[in-house]
Amino acid sequence: QVQLVESGGGLVQAGGSLRLSCAASGSRFSIIRIYTISWYRQAPGKQRELVASITRDSSTNYADSLKGRFTISSDNAKDTAYLQMNSLKPEDTAAYYCAALSTNGETSWGQGTQVTVSS
Repeated sequence: QVQLVESGGGLVQAGGSLRLSCAASGSRFSIIRIYTISWYRQAPGKQRELVASITRDSSTNYADSLKGRFTISSDNAKDTAYLQMNSLKPEDTAAYYCAALSTNGETSWGQGTQVTVSS
């Protein structure tokens, strides 16, 4: 099983930026089985939604509404994925979670990190 720890959340003013990190740990065997890392977010009273995802070969996918403001990346040497968020808006306020999909079909989730954007 892979363990994921998110960090980098916080309070930022509208128009500001944050970079979230998602660090993976576990056995080397479980780490190399990760195929996709995704970022999701969930605002109070709303369903969890996909923000962006990146595969081991660096293919990326974004929610249409976030293209151009958010950038997902990964550093395989550090077993860490990142989410760079620019031009933040109050509606970006949410708990942000990373998830790892492994080649055996297992999905692991982190505990989440809170992002609050003030107007």
